Amino acid sequence: MIFVDGVLLSTDSSQGSDTLAALMEHPVLLSASLALKEMQERKFSISELGSQRSTQTQFVYIFQREYATVDPAFVKFVGTDEATTCVGLVIRNQKNGMTSVAHLDSPRVLDTGLNQMLSLFDQSIDVDLDHANGTTWSESHAKLDGYSFPLCTKIIETLERRQEKFHIRTLLVLGHNTKRDSLGNAHPIFNGFLVETSTGSLIPASFDRTTRCPDEIVRRIRVSVSYEDPTWNDKLLETYDTQADRFVIAPCSWTLYQLHVALALRHLSDAEILHTCSTSPSAEGPDFVDNERRIWDYLIKHPDWQYTFPMRQPRIFERTADGGWKRLLLSPDDFSP
Repeated sequence: MIFVDGVLLSTDSSQGSDTLAALMEHPVLLSASLALKEMQERKFSISELGSQRSTQTQFVYIFQREYATVDPAFVKFVGTDEATTCVGLVIRNQKNGMTSVAHLDSPRVLDTGLNQMLSLFDQSIDVDLDHANGTTWSESHAKLDGYSFPLCTKIIETLERRQEKFHIRTLLVLGHNTKRDSLGNAHPIFNGFLVETSTGSLIPASFDRTTRCPDEIVRRIRVSVSYEDPTWNDKLLETYDTQADRFVIAPCSWTLYQLHVALALRHLSDAEILHTCSTSPSAEGPDFVDNERRIWDYLIKHPDWQYTFPMRQPRIFERTADGGWKRLLLSPDDFSP
């Protein structure tokens, strides 16, 4: 069930696209979108997330297709960025501040993904949706294939048919979050956000490499290779242990096909990499190509997934006192059946 401003949303149509259109024009949500767009995007590094050590150690970053549910007693901020045709979804429990954030990249993950996100929630829920988009919702459906419209429609359809009460506070999606450059290419106004768990407030944000931790390259690799691993069919990638406040990077396997891809693509020019590897080449960030090359270098060096996830065990990271992360190395006994 979907609520806006405390009122159950009702439409004359059973189509999710019609409900999405009604929400896009709702005056309360329009006002919230305008207020968010008036904010200045903030660029964060670890040092900028807070000079106090306690603040530095209360941040969680989410990559594409990942999710994390955090307790505000442990985590002050959750962030994600690098979204062009993806959707960043924030779900927050009004009673206790428990906050779940996902970076969604496909309608197929919605049903199971929402179950994953809501597993630690009761029925009193706030929902904030914010994402970066490469097109506008008013264009023809044919032109929207592969972009954000099908994903946004699926989100609304799924929320509407569930029994939980979803109070939508922010809906900065599609045309509301799209701008065009001088050549007419669509770009997101904002491609990421930071959410403060104690209040649920959103800040338009982007992050540098120091904040996309821990295990950045391995987590980036999981985004693409998870489509080869049936373990992750229609699921969000598990990343963070809520109760222990540590990263538990769930294992993901890949085949030698990924090595062949890396060997084939690594010699392409920057422009060729953008057009080959991105759904929105004109909207990618300045480090997109470098990130792709670093992924390929890792796969070429370590083509066997068992080097990364021996015995299909997760990679576990605990916080350090200085705001960083330390990997816990498992003993051979941990690999025994």
